[in-house]
Amino acid sequence: MNPIKHSMLPTILATGLASLFVAPTAFADDAFFEALTGGKVSFSARLRYENVDQDNALKDADAFTVRTTLGYKTGDFYGFSAFAEVEDITELGSNNYNSLTNGETAYSVVADPDGTEISQAYLQYNGFDTEFRFGRQEITYRKAPFHRFIGTVLWRQNHQEFDALSIRNTSFENTTINYAYINEIHTIFGDNRNVGTFIKDGDIDMDGHLVNIQYSGLSFGKLEGYGYFLDYNDKEAISSKTLGLRFSGAQPLNESVKLIYTAEYANQNDYKNGTMDDQNYYLAELGAKYNGWLAKLSYEMQEGNGTDSFKTPLGTNHAFQGWADQFLSTPAQGLRDIYFTVVGKVLGAKLVAVYHDFETDKDSLDAGDEFDILVQKTFKQHYTVGVKYSDYNADSEFASKVDTEKFWLFGQIKF
Repeated sequence: MNPIKHSMLPTILATGLASLFVAPTAFADDAFFEALTGGKVSFSARLRYENVDQDNALKDADAFTVRTTLGYKTGDFYGFSAFAEVEDITELGSNNYNSLTNGETAYSVVADPDGTEISQAYLQYNGFDTEFRFGRQEITYRKAPFHRFIGTVLWRQNHQEFDALSIRNTSFENTTINYAYINEIHTIFGDNRNVGTFIKDGDIDMDGHLVNIQYSGLSFGKLEGYGYFLDYNDKEAISSKTLGLRFSGAQPLNESVKLIYTAEYANQNDYKNGTMDDQNYYLAELGAKYNGWLAKLSYEMQEGNGTDSFKTPLGTNHAFQGWADQFLSTPAQGLRDIYFTVVGKVLGAKLVAVYHDFETDKDSLDAGDEFDILVQKTFKQHYTVGVKYSDYNADSEFASKVDTEKFWLFGQIKF
């Protein structure tokens, strides 16, 4: 039984937020009213065209969508504050794509269903070197795009959020301790959308515990330890626990060149009534920065035995294993990915180029290769335009995948 009932959380949030609006009637001149009315409005709009061309019987997908958000964060009242945000995804033009909820199964998938929902609504308290948040919220422990295990799926138009109690403590020098209890996952499919038999009304019920501790007091790098314990209420067999350790850092070699490096290991196994066998995760990266350019070589392994494989179900997986999204979920045989990344600026625009070489862990099957490129430019901090392309080439040894090309053109305004 969930400690926080599914039906209780919206009621608690509504009561708490309503009290913020009722109280000023009696205390219109006090600090409470000033905190309530002296907050900050946030707004964003992202217009995007996405095309998907696959070497199979599916029709090419063409999706033209816009994502808009409107949020308000109150001022601080003795450490207390609140935040609420509404998110809308609107389809523009014809729906010649499969959003996984619109029934257009003859087309390739572009997982951007339309709809309007409350994307975030939480109460927050800051005090004693600790931040508490209760309600629907985004949770991440690394800066974008490194949301490997816990993320917002920020590339999709509808982001992923959690009904949760999260705690962040910085009492110890150079140390950040994070804990979150998750009651429900709000998926990218939006409210009132069923996907398969697992995602009901766009949500996944669970009892999840997230622990993440980071220490930045070393001159040569940063340490991160984590434990993610996921108990799914409606699909208990996939419940898992993940324990891991990450080290990352950078050291100048001279005035122009800085060496960068990362090493990470994690183990994943069954949790509660889960049934998966023990699987491991490895990441090693080595690269350098020179005059505003970054180049790095990465090796990432998610083990698999043909039945079970290491997975990152709460991560922003689009940022990993290729933007063509052929490996959003790790194959049962596992996946080894060796990739080379270059990041820099050309004529003031950001350039990212990545080449991936894929192979399964079990049986070492050639799982294809992929080339990705992104060019985007931000103007006056608030305006961004960009173009993005992904080309995945399948191999006959791993017959479950097909050649896939994706193209995006987008523009964003954010205040």
